[in-house]
Amino acid sequence: MANAAERIEDIIASSDVVLFMKGVPAAPQCGFSAAVVQVLAQVGVPYRAVDVLQDFEVREAIKAYSNWPTIPQLYVKGEFVGGCDIVREMFQAGELTALIADKGVAAPVA
Repeated sequence: MANAAERIEDIIASSDVVLFMKGVPAAPQCGFSAAVVQVLAQVGVPYRAVDVLQDFEVREAIKAYSNWPTIPQLYVKGEFVGGCDIVREMFQAGELTALIADKGVAAPVA
């Protein structure tokens, strides 16, 4: 079995946008995760959510992997974007939508 860091790399590589969060998008288990889910819903980009509460190894390893102490954590095309405050600030400034577009992640056609 792959170690936690390898599993994280596989998860990040498997989707253009990945959110490591507490809970699932339909039922976030913390306010910060809920806030990032709301931002991603407003951006309208599909993403993979990983519930770190279901996997203690990934929950601990993601902090070392990103060198970021808190969850949620957002990745776009393999690049660590940030946690809740950074994602919210980038969204409000229009930077998150621009980053996603620059990385070539297509939003679904309405």
